[in-house]
Amino acid sequence: MSLNIHTFVLGMFQENCYLLVDDATKQAVVIDPGQDPDEVIAALAGLDVVGIWITHAHLDHIAGLQEVKAAAPHAKVLIHEVEKDWLTDPALNGSARYPEYIDPIDGPGADAVLQHGDTLMIGEHQLEVRFAPGHSPGHVVFVGDGFVLAGDTLFNNGIGRTDLPGGDMERLIKSIREQLYTLPEDTVVYSGHGPATTIGRERKSNWAVNDQGDLLSGGSNVQWT
Repeated sequence: MSLNIHTFVLGMFQENCYLLVDDATKQAVVIDPGQDPDEVIAALAGLDVVGIWITHAHLDHIAGLQEVKAAAPHAKVLIHEVEKDWLTDPALNGSARYPEYIDPIDGPGADAVLQHGDTLMIGEHQLEVRFAPGHSPGHVVFVGDGFVLAGDTLFNNGIGRTDLPGGDMERLIKSIREQLYTLPEDTVVYSGHGPATTIGRERKSNWAVNDQGDLLSGGSNVQWT
């Protein structure tokens, strides 16, 4: 049986929230519930929602967490241990900076914490947790069979910003090269914003990090745009 991946573009940040559903068991996991998640919650009807997995705790990726958790109270909220406190602290997750756009995000907290190398299950489908900091200090990605849920590490012809608190460009590039570009070229990349891509495409032509270099080393194919 297959694992279906549904994409929802949410809120003013146009953040990609993903709903993963195992056909056989109807077990489901929500990845990064963003702002105004009504359509995500509607899609949960009839599903056994076992998890809410967070790639990182910036406000745009957790703005709908409270609503989704209320709709699926038995779902376990999982996040890397480095950012578990961000879920309940508006100053850390950034929501305190935008009171005109969003209510302060101060919970719910994590039910368990993630570490690099953890294995997570949805029905019979196995996903690997990889620690990929740089965009934020506790960022993780979830690697499945033929795909990766990359959060804000790698985009279609782009990479995550590193000018927010805890960001680190050198660490981000290292994470992309070691945790993402080591995946098979046909691996589909589901990013936190924008359209999907593949590892092979980004290794060949990503403006910031590609097989010819990166924006730190000044590779021949790298230029600011």
